[in-house]
Amino acid sequence: MYTVILYAHILSAALSIGPFFVLIPLVNRIRESDTKSLSGLVATFRSATRLVMHAGHVLVATGVLLVWLGPWPWHSPWILMTLAVMFSSVFFLARAFSPVLKKFAEPEADQSALAEKLKRSLWIYIMLLLLMLWFMVDKPTLWQ
Repeated sequence: MYTVILYAHILSAALSIGPFFVLIPLVNRIRESDTKSLSGLVATFRSATRLVMHAGHVLVATGVLLVWLGPWPWHSPWILMTLAVMFSSVFFLARAFSPVLKKFAEPEADQSALAEKLKRSLWIYIMLLLLMLWFMVDKPTLWQ
């Protein structure tokens, strides 16, 4: 059973990170798009973030099960740091994308500036996710 949960955890980690790399070229298209295609591109971006959010739910649930069933105590440094970064990323995700995506619907919106904001937020979020991935894969002993 542990192996099945581990597989689900790894799959959900890939689904939590992967779509963001696809969104980087999409942001460039958003920056240069006309008003007709903009709503479709923004909807695609919103759908991808929704997929990541749901994959994150599976990631957290399977992570809890893995720690509960596995050999690591909850006070392991890599688990505590993963949780700290995860909680930070949840707040960042809530504020980074939805408010910016809503602004694209405003008639006076600066499409290029909003696209740049999305791109910067994407890279910050990718770095947070990769940091968590490093904690989970390497399991560093940061303190004793």
